[in-house]
Amino acid sequence: MRQKEVIPAGDEWKSKRIEEFPGSPFARIGADWMLISAGDVSSDKGAWNTMTASWGCLGVLWQKNIAQIYIRKTRHTLGFVNASGIFSLSFFGPAFRQALNICGADSGRDTDKAAKAELSPIVFPNGAIGFTEAKEVIVCRKLYTHDFDPSRFLDPGIDTLHYPLKDYHRLFIGEITGYLVKEA
Repeated sequence: MRQKEVIPAGDEWKSKRIEEFPGSPFARIGADWMLISAGDVSSDKGAWNTMTASWGCLGVLWQKNIAQIYIRKTRHTLGFVNASGIFSLSFFGPAFRQALNICGADSGRDTDKAAKAELSPIVFPNGAIGFTEAKEVIVCRKLYTHDFDPSRFLDPGIDTLHYPLKDYHRLFIGEITGYLVKEA
């Protein structure tokens, strides 16, 4: 993946409270999509990855503001989220729909998705990966993981419709430790 720029404190990115996250999470995640990113920011090329996601949740659990993400075991990004203590969720405006399509369709195993999507990766001082083109980035510290178990689906249609290849998701719950907004 493309080299990352480290963003200093006091840049156009401002830290805000997650309670200020605008709009419906249903629309922001499910319809507008987001990028999930993770990796070792201290290593060279190939040490991080990103993927488009339209499944996820924002809420409260264990007296913490949390985000839930779901990654199939076949996705290259899974290894980076597994290995990292943090992950980030980047949100973009409508002009970046094609970039999100690329990051959802292409694999980071054999493609520099950020370069192909014309996105510029950045690293915040806390180690979270974002993109200069994003409007907002949510930073999460991993708290819990769980693999979906098809024997526990109460609606059998879920398995048939969403998992014909039996490539079940891994759930990650992360405590929201940062909400960064790009102020133009």
